[in-house]
Amino acid sequence: MKVIGITGGVGCGKSAVLDFLEREYKACICQLDEVAKLLQKRGEACFLPIVNLFGKGIIGEGGELDRKAIAQIVFSDKDKLQKLNEIVHPEVYRWVVEDIARKREEGILFYVIEAALLPSAGYESVCDEMWYIYADEPIRRKRLKNARGYTDERITNMIKCQPDEAVFCRTCSAVIDNSGAFEETKRQIGELL
Repeated sequence: MKVIGITGGVGCGKSAVLDFLEREYKACICQLDEVAKLLQKRGEACFLPIVNLFGKGIIGEGGELDRKAIAQIVFSDKDKLQKLNEIVHPEVYRWVVEDIARKREEGILFYVIEAALLPSAGYESVCDEMWYIYADEPIRRKRLKNARGYTDERITNMIKCQPDEAVFCRTCSAVIDNSGAFEETKRQIGELL
């Protein structure tokens, strides 16, 4: 099995690349944000530690965590954000390592880990390769406006909050330019696989 880490800024087309890898190469796709959400559900590994950190006031009406309430707290309290990350990140990492082992036993050939902040998440030792999905900023802006209806201001703020290109390039073993036609992106992926 080849384990590939995929990263890139908002609007560079990571989702299209993941869909293609899943469809064409039968890759198992693991999005770290989705794993984190799963592990924060009631009865899962992160639920009680998060409740213990923030108090029962962050449990919503349905008995699940109120993610918006937590977000409001952590965006104004860096210490709480760090403590939340100290709960969630190790559990996500453990889950991914165990899932890779399960999928390897099932005979899966490609396991793809995706996260926008993968370069700083500590998955280099788990991944055989790390790919940076790149797209020119004007293309990214156009995609985010058309697909998600984002304003210029929101896009600018999102881009500012992400690592700059040099961080991605320094960490990743390959850069896939997804600025043009997707056929060209497919060609680049084919060469890497």
